[in-house]
Amino acid sequence: MTKITFIGAGSLGFTRELVRDILTFPLLENAELALMDIDPERLDFSRRSVEKIIALGQYPATVTATLNRVEALRNADVVLTTILAGDTDVWRHDIEIPKKYGVDTNVGDTRGPSGIFRFLRTINPMMEIVRDMERYCPKAVLLNYTNPMAMLCGAIQRESFIATTGLCHSVQGTAHMLGEWIGAGVDEITYTCAGINHQAWYLDFKVNGADAYPQIYRAITENDEIYNIEPVRNEMFLAIGKYVTESSGHNSEYNWWFRKRPDLIEKYCTHGTGWNPGEYAYILKEYQRSEATWKDKAKKWFATETPINIQRGSEYAAYIINALRGGDSFTFNGNVPNTQLITNLPQGACVEVPVLVDKAGFHPIHVGALPPECAILTGVSSQIEEMAITASQFGDPTMVYRAICHDPLTAAVLSLKETRQMVDEMFAQNQPHLPQFKILKA
Repeated sequence: MTKITFIGAGSLGFTRELVRDILTFPLLENAELALMDIDPERLDFSRRSVEKIIALGQYPATVTATLNRVEALRNADVVLTTILAGDTDVWRHDIEIPKKYGVDTNVGDTRGPSGIFRFLRTINPMMEIVRDMERYCPKAVLLNYTNPMAMLCGAIQRESFIATTGLCHSVQGTAHMLGEWIGAGVDEITYTCAGINHQAWYLDFKVNGADAYPQIYRAITENDEIYNIEPVRNEMFLAIGKYVTESSGHNSEYNWWFRKRPDLIEKYCTHGTGWNPGEYAYILKEYQRSEATWKDKAKKWFATETPINIQRGSEYAAYIINALRGGDSFTFNGNVPNTQLITNLPQGACVEVPVLVDKAGFHPIHVGALPPECAILTGVSSQIEEMAITASQFGDPTMVYRAICHDPLTAAVLSLKETRQMVDEMFAQNQPHLPQFKILKA
């Protein structure tokens, strides 16, 4: 029997989808599923959801739900984290303070001033989870779904012996999207993708073994409908020659090109038809709506007339857990320390590369150097993330400021003095949530 623990199990979608996929594997159908959350209502919803999936699939699995993290972690084999540090009243300021200074944010969960302050808050509860794992399930593997992925995983990988990788939907999701644009099925596509989370690049993209980039180029340049699905990423591809993972909404924040003037935001960001349009504070608004309506959504999911699909989906975690427990080996894109895997990104930094997993654990695959046109932007982002991790470790607010000084969007909009003022205001707002910065308490 495999014990799989979900920390942050009150997530509306993640827990249900992950459990659905996990239980389809014969090796895992009798798993002990331990759910933990700090919100009793959401935890109860997740418990009842998992019980319904178990009943529909007639699985011999068991489920427990607890508010006690130690109880959930004790003797776990695998731990999945899907936490959010604070509600929208806490992290709305990550979006609103930069906006006051002219830094227009769409998502704000990965990098830039918004992503860095989310990291500085979130690393504290994440490290509490990891320290409990070291005590109560030291051989367990941590699969993290919480953002900002690269900074959280990078900090954990620096500070703990717990085997940790981060999982994201962007690599397989983008590959499926590109395949649809050129009429290629999932089984026909192969690729090599590497970089950092949300900013990895398809170094090659093939259909039945042949280079498919010319087809992708034609689809984007000859079909306005396809171009307008992902205007930011499509412009980046036309300029750089490689396609980047994660949506236009996210990527519009990560560079110098699209969000520095209102006319550019209007032209490239606001009207994209793909997931996560680039309007200001899009994800903040979505979370606020979700906080107001989640109970209604939960009630609808349990309604007898609602069809519940328990067929296996494409979440990496289930395949990884199956491989770790002795099933078929599996290759996925994971977030791991850079041990000469990408030779022109900072060594030791958290990178996203192909990883083979089997019963012996994770085996990251050497990629080599990114093309220079990709490495410039990705290297800047990675070095900023490394600075933010170090700043958190040493409680150094000046290093946080210096990291944000180099953020491409911030630097395109603000002077250094304005950046200092913005960072100081964000520190003042977040002071209760940043115990590692003891200097702020003086």
